Amino acid sequence: MKKETKRTTIYDLATRLGASPSSVSAVLNGTWKKRRISAKLAERVMKLANEEGYAMNTQASLLRREKSNIVAMIVPKYDNRYFGDIAEKFEHRARELGLIPIVTCTQRDPELEFNAARELVSYQAECLIATGATDPDRITDFCHAAGVQAINMDLPGEKAPSVISDNFEGALNLTRLILDRCQQELGWEGALRFVGGRLSDHNTVARLEGFKAAHQERGIDVPESNILIQGYSAQTAQRLLADFQPTAPTGLFVNSTIALEGVVAWQSRLPNGAELIRYGCFDWDPFGSFLPGNVGMMEQNVDIMLDHVFELIGKKETPAEVIKIPCELRVY
Repeated sequence: MKKETKRTTIYDLATRLGASPSSVSAVLNGTWKKRRISAKLAERVMKLANEEGYAMNTQASLLRREKSNIVAMIVPKYDNRYFGDIAEKFEHRARELGLIPIVTCTQRDPELEFNAARELVSYQAECLIATGATDPDRITDFCHAAGVQAINMDLPGEKAPSVISDNFEGALNLTRLILDRCQQELGWEGALRFVGGRLSDHNTVARLEGFKAAHQERGIDVPESNILIQGYSAQTAQRLLADFQPTAPTGLFVNSTIALEGVVAWQSRLPNGAELIRYGCFDWDPFGSFLPGNVGMMEQNVDIMLDHVFELIGKKETPAEVIKIPCELRVY
């Protein structure tokens, strides 16, 4: 029978180092600077802790503290540059502020979002940022009942402050660009097709309004058959365009880089007519500049959005206002 190895404790580390257990604990929980413990001792503590494979018992540590310093975020997708960028930068900023970040992916599933929120609150999260949540108000109600701060990001709610992109203005400017390039490069002026999104989604609705407003400026009517909104997935976008074989100039407004994958797959399989297409995408990926027919992408300003989110974290009274952040149009 294999003998069980005794786990290293703070007291073991303190004895080896000739330091007090409280000093070792302060180094391990990140409060050593406030305790005016020397950087030299902190370095020795961390070196020995790593050598001994020491792991702090986080749950026990939380029980001894009045505050957990945990800030949590739910995101709908990891395999998307926009949401991946939000998650990565959120974690980095939180750690810089001495906070403990937890991020979990919920796949745009409202029940999974709510269950994830419950789990994060059970881990004593002090603030929960619901990013792209399908039902943010349900999450906010639960958080408030538990005494936890709630903030919405990307998609707004009515019961907590929300930091989102200015989707209407962004879509208006992107549509203007696509229409201009269709006219300048193809000699064509007509109604674009809007591809991707959900009509139950605030951002899609705001972008569709901006899309239509840009057409109205030019006196162009957009037929309902040009509104191809049945979800964000690449497969859905490809399916919706499957029967469309352009024989004359045309243009597309693509609502997210996820849908863009389907549009590019559709375009690549066209027997002919691919050169007659101009399109733009609301979302940004650096590879987009290399795609044939792509005239521009609307980049959402993650850094400024997170600036506002972190300004809100820890504030006891925050009105349920919507903070709209301008987007940046990248032209190709």
